Amino acid sequence: MPGKLFLRTFGCQMNVVDSAAIAGLLADAEGLAPALRPEDADVIVFNTCSVREKAQEKVFADLGRLRQLKRANPHLMIAVGGCVASQEGAGIVERAPFVDVVFGPQTLHRLPQLLARRRETGRAQVDVSFPQIEKFDHLPAPRAEGPAAFVSIMEGCSKYCSFCVVPYTRGEELSRPFDDLVAEIAALAAQGIRELTLLGQNVNAWRGQIDGAPADFAELLRYIAEIDGLERLRYTTSHPREFTQRLIDAHADLPQLAPQVHLPVQSGADRVLAAMKRGYTALEYRSIVRRLRKARPGLSLSSDFIVGFPGETEADFEATLRLASELEFDGSFSFLYSPRPGTPAAELPDATPRAAKLERLQRLQAQLDAQASAASAAMVGSTQRVLVEGPSKRSGAELAGRTANNRVVNFAGDARLRGRFVEVRVSAALAHTLRGERVDA
Repeated sequence: MPGKLFLRTFGCQMNVVDSAAIAGLLADAEGLAPALRPEDADVIVFNTCSVREKAQEKVFADLGRLRQLKRANPHLMIAVGGCVASQEGAGIVERAPFVDVVFGPQTLHRLPQLLARRRETGRAQVDVSFPQIEKFDHLPAPRAEGPAAFVSIMEGCSKYCSFCVVPYTRGEELSRPFDDLVAEIAALAAQGIRELTLLGQNVNAWRGQIDGAPADFAELLRYIAEIDGLERLRYTTSHPREFTQRLIDAHADLPQLAPQVHLPVQSGADRVLAAMKRGYTALEYRSIVRRLRKARPGLSLSSDFIVGFPGETEADFEATLRLASELEFDGSFSFLYSPRPGTPAAELPDATPRAAKLERLQRLQAQLDAQASAASAAMVGSTQRVLVEGPSKRSGAELAGRTANNRVVNFAGDARLRGRFVEVRVSAALAHTLRGERVDA
């Protein structure tokens, strides 16, 4: 009887993709099938995130609950991967001695060997090194699990924003070779993928060689758009410093590019942006958005915001509110600043009371929620091209699909429509989804 793997994923979409690779690796190497509960597993893997303090502490809290499982079953293997693993390294084993393997985002492909070495030697194994882009040469062949897929096109980050641990946990920016990407994406398209999302910490920083000549992210998009079967392209997360005019022009020229962009701004105050080391001003950010919407009228824009960065004043925060309102963001994410050990911002003086920061966060979130609701309400009565992803979460008798501007719409339809694009008229805007009726039956 095959063993079982319980895999828990924390954090970003890149971790979700990495977890799928981990599951595939352990299925191939050890025949492990998914377990629904840690109690049923022979191998437990936590794929972690260290972007925010609470996420990191939650990992250690959840690890503590596994101690009893290890006592009851000494053969149980417990592995910790991802960014907390990269940041803490052997410190995880010191804090939780029952952990067997610690591996980083760049060494996940070595997990089967690390587990084998742990069984052979009886000693915990730690590998959080940064081998260039080696892991992609050792991952299982891509497997389509629906009509939409994610592909990592690069790893790491070289921006060194003062608040962020990513350069320290995932390393410097490294782009995957063009030929490897095209082969992987073409294989997914041949399996029925119709929508593709390209991933990277700063996805638009991709650089490579195409036909022997230097190429940027915009050029990569143009080639990928030519792959048979792909009808919709997305990418995340982009950085304003790399949002070139060539990328903006691609949004005008490529109908496959979804009319929706996630472009983190973090703050609307130049003083705060400079302290964050973001490398642009609020005016430069506004210019990108203006040119982008001119190239692609009706484009939907979402963003990320950090509230309560050290030294942020009420005037700085008001500038963020104004920018968010002027640019009509919808579907954005906002968080309280969380100091991360080892980052420059963690050393900055911070006199603002936590209560004041929470009040600001609530004001920003209320405004962003209202803007998102208004954008959804404006879609009522429109006809949207929707990729049918499968049954609705609310009712198995209905279908759920995703609009071009990345909203979920539920509607009545035959399950055989999964994986197809259909025309749906939006009939109602709910809190987090849309309702609709198929019009091309």
